[in-house]
Amino acid sequence: MLDERWVFHENAKAEPAGEGVVRRVLAYSKDLMCVENTFETGAEGKLHHHPHTQITYVVSGVFEFNIDGEIKTVKVGDTMLKLNGVEHGCVCKERGILLDIFNPMREDFV
Repeated sequence: MLDERWVFHENAKAEPAGEGVVRRVLAYSKDLMCVENTFETGAEGKLHHHPHTQITYVVSGVFEFNIDGEIKTVKVGDTMLKLNGVEHGCVCKERGILLDIFNPMREDFV
């Protein structure tokens, strides 16, 4: 789907991204990538870091995020900025969806 102008949700492949987590890579170019992650209650995004700047938008649900050791609870409409190399992870407290934007694209997701 690299450089595809139109990416319809029904055509975006749903892939497991950990227990209770489903990832869909949406539109992307080499410089920017949009990814939807659906979490079941209790599912975790394990602590990790990567060489990409990431913004996460909470579409639905409630999550406890750990960003560089700082822990906060976030809900619908909240956003988080994770600069490249910063350790981060989350626990889903109430089933929900996170929308991640990466710069540059995550080659390991395609």
